[in-house]
Amino acid sequence: MAGCRGSLCCCCRWCCCCGERETRTPEELTILGETQEEDDEILPRKDYEKGRRYEAVKWMVVFGIGVCTGLVGLFVDFFVRLFTQLKFGVVQTSVEECSQKGCLALSLLELLGFNLTFVFFASLLVLIEPVAAGSGIPEIKCYLNGVKVPGIVRLRTLLCKVFGVLFSVAGGLFVGKEGPMIHSGAVVGAGLPQFQSISLRKIQFNFPYFRSDRDKRDFVSAGAAAGVAAAFGAPIGGTLFSLEEGSSFWNQGLTWKVLFCSMSATFTLNFFRSGIQFGSWGSFQLPGLLNFGEFKCSDSDKKCHLWTAMDLGFFVVMGVIGGLLGATFNCLNKRLAKYRMRNVHPKPKLVRVLESLLVSLVTTVVVFVASMVLGECRQISSSSQIGNDSSQLQATSEDVNSSIKTFFCPNETYNDMATLFFNPQESAILQLFHQDGTFSPITLALFFVLYFLLACWTYGISVPSGLFVPSLLCGAAFGRLVANVLKSYIGLGHIYSGTFALIGAAAFLGGVVRMTISLTVILIESTNEITYGLPIMITLMVAKWTGDFFSKGIYDIHVGLRGVPLLEWETEVEMDKLRASDVMEPNLTYVYPHTRIQSLVSILRTTVHHAFPVVTENRGNEKEFMKGNQLISNNIKFKKSSILTRAGEQRRRSQSMKSYPSSELRNMCDEHVTSEDPAEKEDLLQQMLERRYTPYPNLYPDQSPSEDWTMEERFRPLTFHGLILRSQLVTLLVRGVCYSESQSSASQPRLSYAEMAEDYPRYPDIHDLDLTLLNPRMIVDVTPYMNPSPFTVSPNTHVSQVFNLFRTMGLRHLPVVNAVGEIVGIITRHNLTYEFLQARLRQHYQTI
Repeated sequence: MAGCRGSLCCCCRWCCCCGERETRTPEELTILGETQEEDDEILPRKDYEKGRRYEAVKWMVVFGIGVCTGLVGLFVDFFVRLFTQLKFGVVQTSVEECSQKGCLALSLLELLGFNLTFVFFASLLVLIEPVAAGSGIPEIKCYLNGVKVPGIVRLRTLLCKVFGVLFSVAGGLFVGKEGPMIHSGAVVGAGLPQFQSISLRKIQFNFPYFRSDRDKRDFVSAGAAAGVAAAFGAPIGGTLFSLEEGSSFWNQGLTWKVLFCSMSATFTLNFFRSGIQFGSWGSFQLPGLLNFGEFKCSDSDKKCHLWTAMDLGFFVVMGVIGGLLGATFNCLNKRLAKYRMRNVHPKPKLVRVLESLLVSLVTTVVVFVASMVLGECRQISSSSQIGNDSSQLQATSEDVNSSIKTFFCPNETYNDMATLFFNPQESAILQLFHQDGTFSPITLALFFVLYFLLACWTYGISVPSGLFVPSLLCGAAFGRLVANVLKSYIGLGHIYSGTFALIGAAAFLGGVVRMTISLTVILIESTNEITYGLPIMITLMVAKWTGDFFSKGIYDIHVGLRGVPLLEWETEVEMDKLRASDVMEPNLTYVYPHTRIQSLVSILRTTVHHAFPVVTENRGNEKEFMKGNQLISNNIKFKKSSILTRAGEQRRRSQSMKSYPSSELRNMCDEHVTSEDPAEKEDLLQQMLERRYTPYPNLYPDQSPSEDWTMEERFRPLTFHGLILRSQLVTLLVRGVCYSESQSSASQPRLSYAEMAEDYPRYPDIHDLDLTLLNPRMIVDVTPYMNPSPFTVSPNTHVSQVFNLFRTMGLRHLPVVNAVGEIVGIITRHNLTYEFLQARLRQHYQTI
């Protein structure tokens, strides 16, 4: 025959002859460890020329992700500045006029009009795409950890996020634009390499690269790092953020690409911001959206030092207090989030908009009244000038003076509370870091309390919002308060107030988010002062350790509230008391190598599993391979008592609903098995081929399990052959890949790898397909498309080994296979979560 090579040509049970050459079916060749030569390959082959081209394209795409993320940051920064200047310009003029005429209520109404309008638009955008709410960091952390959150990296999400954060920041809410930049960069990283979007279905490019989840996850890591780099001007910190906060799989090549992407984003944003603001194109003066300026003692003060060894003791104490404050912030926000989940989210979506407007109303009134009533009028003097060279951040000294607000104060004085509240948050942070003698201790204490409570209430409402800048500003106020107390009441005149403000910001932010490595590097890069490395690192470590005594980080809390099965970096030592058989799921939904269409459709429509084991039933398995009291598999001898079967495991679990002890991993149905010795001279390989593949039993089950069936009948031995994904089965059905009973499986159409991945990443939903044209009695041969050698573990494998394999390799399904090749269960991400393992461990202890 012309097309006989690599396919079944005659009717022999396990082999055939085409001309004079003997060939085997693909599944037989898999068992034998051989490969087949085909003109139309199912899986792509290693091609060095293609590999070099693939790598070059990957570098270009990574560069494009960095540039696009930088441009997104430029867009956000430009319009936030535009809207903020417009609002504060109108309000400042109104307040100055009404302070004399007695019409401050009109000024408050004007401020309310601006803020409520901006927040209303931000809430409407979140109604369009709900996942655009918040900072997006918990969702991206889940994505990098291996959990797919629906809609999290869609183009519509990016648009709603970018425009929403414009309005929420300009609306005066205590939120930042830096956190959403991480989410925006991740969306750019996920979408740009695909050259297509579900929101723009008519735009299609034939781009054959990067059609896998692993490639997409790598690009999302690069995009998230680019977002951090654009937000803080910290490319190294962005790289470490992606490594520390989520990525399950990491390698050296990915590190270099992510760093390159972060550098591209930083310098793209720096180039355009410097040119637009200073007209000096190519000067690179503004590396990120948030800059801390240059920390430098005045040349006239010879006794000034940024920090001394004696200050480290104060920094440790500030770290402890920052950890306590962060834990308090997280606990309060967790209670608010639970209240919203119970009382706000179930109600009509308009209620979420009303909540956002209420927060905006209260925030605006508190800011206005606090500035008018609680602010202290202080004399304008030379001390209000910047205490160091800040030319990179302020063009002239007039710009510095313009940030000082004279609201509600007589001439030649300024309002210190209004100076903090009626400026953009980034400007307020710079004032706390660099201006000396501007704020009284009472003002700083009141500002800290008000800002703390309002920021805690704000995070979680239905607007795009970041938490980095509010935490930095709140912590900076705390640090300046400590510096003022030490200077005024203890008499430590040598301390530099800006350093204490920076350490306070690091302590509070570290207590809230519990990041260590990446946050240390981000703050060092933002300050451009390497001498701050030691105090920042010590402060963050102490803040994290203190906060961990009371609660998790804010992002982990929100991940837990969403019920996402997030995997930690490693398991606890005591978890090694558990084995794979203790945590696996023994009730399997599986397919046969040759399965009828009606069976596949029924399985796909009645389950939500993403992968299915490919198995054959072996009712005579134990009889055929029994030799005395031993089973033989792959020339390795195993004692019968050490073999775990599905029936034995299910009986063991049914005997005790409270505990599944790993110490009883034995075959509970030994007494029901009789041994029959096979012929000594029979070839073992031929037995395996006959038993496993010829014929395929139960193409469509003749009967469903009944209550009268024994445990062995209900849980028959299943020989494991591989895994096939839901998306692959759906693709085979859509394309009509099947054959009839009267034909050989060789007549089934074959799809190439490119055809199988054509619909990636949006595969059709089985519920939306019209399969009326397919004959339900037709048969689908899934063996050419399954993964014949997935990662598997033994039932006796320690949970720590299972966990490390699952996480480091980025797995979603891990079959548990016993010594004779029978699948006895499957492990998914849910089976390895901290809560699930703790429950299994408690059950284990109850049986000891």
